Amino acid sequence: MRESSIVVRPESPDSPNYTFAARLQAAGLQSAIDLFVDAANAVPVPEPPHPIVIADYGAASGHNALLPVSAAIRTLRGRTRQEHAILVAHTDIPDNDFTALFETLTEDPDSYLRKDAAVYCSAIGRSFYQQLLPSQSVSLGWSSWAIHWLSQTPQPIPDHILPALSSDERARAACERQAAQDWQNFVAYRGRELVGDGRLVVLTMGVDKDRAPGLLPLVESIYTGLKQMVGTGLITADELRAMSIPIVGRGEKDFAAPFAPKDRYEGLSIETVEISDAEDRYYQQFLVDQDANALGAKWGSFMRVSVFGCLVAALSGGSTDPRADEFSAQLERRVAAQIAAAPARMHIPLAKVVLRKHPRSRD
Repeated sequence: MRESSIVVRPESPDSPNYTFAARLQAAGLQSAIDLFVDAANAVPVPEPPHPIVIADYGAASGHNALLPVSAAIRTLRGRTRQEHAILVAHTDIPDNDFTALFETLTEDPDSYLRKDAAVYCSAIGRSFYQQLLPSQSVSLGWSSWAIHWLSQTPQPIPDHILPALSSDERARAACERQAAQDWQNFVAYRGRELVGDGRLVVLTMGVDKDRAPGLLPLVESIYTGLKQMVGTGLITADELRAMSIPIVGRGEKDFAAPFAPKDRYEGLSIETVEISDAEDRYYQQFLVDQDANALGAKWGSFMRVSVFGCLVAALSGGSTDPRADEFSAQLERRVAAQIAAAPARMHIPLAKVVLRKHPRSRD
């Protein structure tokens, strides 16, 4: 999911690899799901006929919300009657594939709709950098793999595709400022939407103690592949210079910044910030089967689904450019070959953040 009409989304959720990548992400969410279950145990439950509202911020195809939302619903059912209505609102930007989202919610065996007749779903096609739901209406909020995308690229990144790897200090600083503003906006509007004692759980890309984001060998392999494609003439040097992956990871100080100096912002405070190195499931499988080509193919496919859409947008014809399919297929092969040639565990710092809305706060 990418949160802006300015920044182009990754590959569409109807692509053959999207569900595979989404399930890989969902498989690594258990510690965040545990936090979400704890939140479901703590939030207030409105009196019927008012529904319990759960918001999924940055839904994409819906797969990353299935397990956490189902777990939260099971927890809430232990605190309320079976017929008490629960409404799950999935949000994403207008060009999200909402057909794919509703197909997931209807057909996936993990869907909460298949397990509870008193649960209803809806979708909101607007950016989560604005208010999406009525004030004081949301009991539980969830967001995964979404807010590390910048709402917009504030200026070109002249010498790389990832802000953190650019040697241009002004470009890096501009992206850092944009990330700070995006987080502040995201928090502010969630503070308005949450009920008193409501909770929001966020899973997003973090940074390590040296402020390095994760998956850097993959990003470098993409950039190397793009330069090779300039050499073969598939893309031009100007097109490469226009390409970027506008992702910025955050550290604990970044998450805390809007809450200084009173530890409150829009009635919210931080209950938890955890940054840890996530398991590289692909590399764990490689240690078992020693299949370097399979390792490279998995990462190549994952990156194609996750970020190639932003790069395709910089082609002279955009997503409808006649080279688009060949561009993505060739870049995927180049990334896979580089990873297969030097198998290594990926460093993946992930941040888990829990925010609480204080009752009757006037902050």
